[in-house]
Amino acid sequence: MKAGIHPEYQAARIVCACGNIIETRSTVPEIHVEICSSCHPFFTGRQKLVDTAGRVEKFRAKYGMRGASEEAESAEEVVEA
Repeated sequence: MKAGIHPEYQAARIVCACGNIIETRSTVPEIHVEICSSCHPFFTGRQKLVDTAGRVEKFRAKYGMRGASEEAESAEEVVEA
């Protein structure tokens, strides 16, 4: 390797918007991220569905789709009949 052309590999802090801090090594001393493994829905199992201006309901009304709770209720009605 040539001397003097490679960046210095140093200790680094990754700071998430949720407040989680991860210590690692990088060529950049501090990295700011919006989402990390502590707050990402894939890793935590929590799903955050952001519905802006009722778009999900608008889609379901347009294409005749029902929600999971409505389907469960209709299935119970068929069983009772």
